[in-house]
Amino acid sequence: MSRQESPAGIGSVRAADIAVWVCQALLVLVFLAAGSAKLLGAEAMVEAFDIIGAGQWLRYVVGVLEVAGVLGLLVPRLAGLAALGLAGLMSGAVITNLVIDEFSLLAVVLLLLSATVAWGRRDRTRALLVRPAAIAG
Repeated sequence: MSRQESPAGIGSVRAADIAVWVCQALLVLVFLAAGSAKLLGAEAMVEAFDIIGAGQWLRYVVGVLEVAGVLGLLVPRLAGLAALGLAGLMSGAVITNLVIDEFSLLAVVLLLLSATVAWGRRDRTRALLVRPAAIAG
């Protein structure tokens, strides 16, 4: 049995889709800038990772993961999975900032935006993850 959407329902679905696209675009811009700054050794990034105390290798790893996340966000089939990965990365950033006693509102906002995109693209992610399991089984 098919469900017919009312015009108001269609409008709210469209508004939600636009909101996810806006969040996705913001994430692309921010993570491209942040990942590039980390990989290019911007002084602020070098200092930030010195404060963390894990070594500069972590700056490179995080930079690569952020740029890879951006590339994933640009591929429609991978956008949800990329956003999920970026949400995980930002969860680590929030925890790290709390441990070193330097709260970062930006990390929290990026975590929320990443989670929003991951949720909004969950059907694509599910299809991506279920298809290989169906082929293997």
